[in-house]
Amino acid sequence: MSADVTAPGPAAVRRRLTVEVWIVLGLSVGQSGVYALVNIAARLTSGTPLAEQTATLNPSRSPRPYLDLTYQLLGIGFALVPVLLALYLLSAGGRSAVRRIGLDGAHPGRDLALGVGLAGLIGIPGLALYAVGRALGVTVEVQASALNATWWAVPVLILSALQNSLLEEVVAVGYLMERLATLRWSPVAIVVASALLRGSYHLYQGIGPLVGNVVMGVVFAEYYRRRRRVMPLVVAHTVLDVVAFVGYALVPEEWRTALGLS
Repeated sequence: MSADVTAPGPAAVRRRLTVEVWIVLGLSVGQSGVYALVNIAARLTSGTPLAEQTATLNPSRSPRPYLDLTYQLLGIGFALVPVLLALYLLSAGGRSAVRRIGLDGAHPGRDLALGVGLAGLIGIPGLALYAVGRALGVTVEVQASALNATWWAVPVLILSALQNSLLEEVVAVGYLMERLATLRWSPVAIVVASALLRGSYHLYQGIGPLVGNVVMGVVFAEYYRRRRRVMPLVVAHTVLDVVAFVGYALVPEEWRTALGLS
């Protein structure tokens, strides 16, 4: 005797997808956005001007080098779990999530060229916004790396850059935009939601990075809406972070001080 199984209706499917989106975001960039909001509130009420405060992006986890390396690699690995979850959920029904959001290697040359171009388009104005924010006193001093001078520091910073790009571009762009489209949000609302989410989890750095990342979010989300490929965005984000992280780590401290970077 066969069981009577009734397929869920459209309303039930929408409710389930909405809950799914909140869970995925709550495990990843959405959680970071909430912490960033609390962090900026704490900074603004601390009695110290934002311009005199510091945010360190890649701090050391231990004074013992190999224990620090272990912590760094564990942090990078576990931060990628929400990426795997998002891809797994998008693959429901047997469709390849990697191909669905364009995270594959189908167009390596074009993706690399577009990624580098996007990095240049975003990176230079981003530096200008950071400088303006610092001059106006509404942006904290961002230290891109505080790792000790060890042989593994640069490889770990490169891995960290790749991890950041995969997490943000897969979850905040590919996954989120696919799900919001399924929920029948308008294209404008989808782009705005993705861009504001990106800005939210950078808010702890101050107003300049918030504005810069919202603009970056609009550009990246609109590109994805038109092309349905997230790989160029991963390339661009990785290039931006590698230049920031590794460049900061390699520039002598006296040079950073002279440039106002430390």
